[in-house]
Amino acid sequence: MTEVTPVEAVVLLSGGLDSATTLAIARSRGLKCHTLALDYGQRHRTELDAAARVSSASGAASHRTVSVDLRAIGGSALTDDIDVPEAGTTGIPVTYVPARNTVMLAVALGLAETLDADEIHIGVNAVDYSGYPDCRPQFIAAFQDLARVATKRSAEGKSVEIITPLIHLTKAAIIARGTELGVDYALTVSCYQADAEGRACGRCDSCAIRRAGFAAAELPDPTRYA
Repeated sequence: MTEVTPVEAVVLLSGGLDSATTLAIARSRGLKCHTLALDYGQRHRTELDAAARVSSASGAASHRTVSVDLRAIGGSALTDDIDVPEAGTTGIPVTYVPARNTVMLAVALGLAETLDADEIHIGVNAVDYSGYPDCRPQFIAAFQDLARVATKRSAEGKSVEIITPLIHLTKAAIIARGTELGVDYALTVSCYQADAEGRACGRCDSCAIRRAGFAAAELPDPTRYA
């Protein structure tokens, strides 16, 4: 009997709820997953530890943390000395990190080429999210067009596909799907200002969206709050 070689995939892993669910969905398809976290100078650095925990718990084939210092350009409450808002805001919030998803996908594309991986998985969501422009379907479609012409691999007729399994799901639906797949959300950190132990503030926009998601899914919230 001929052994089938599993499809290899790069999964962007932030350490948060969405990326953990994305990884679980990829693993449920039998993919050989290589997880990738980006150390972009984020102030909430405990998410990098969470990404490593989630990757290990999932049985990923490998895990890497790549450093790209977006703090050097600033412009975001997540990288600059700007207060994280603790109330609802209008428009694109100050927690938006300029070019973050573009940089993440570019690094993932490079890794996919070196691994000869067929897919990149990213947990962007355009339903229950903070209004970031680089979480929208049109951004993913534009990057997919770039990926089809940007690499040696694509020039040889082997394009890398950008997979976004959560993009049209509510937070409750994401949590329900992850729970079905056995995701331990206690390992994850979503808070924009988590403390050194990974405990959430319970007040920022990300905490509010996460808490509402568990409530809507009618599932217990395992988040540790400071």
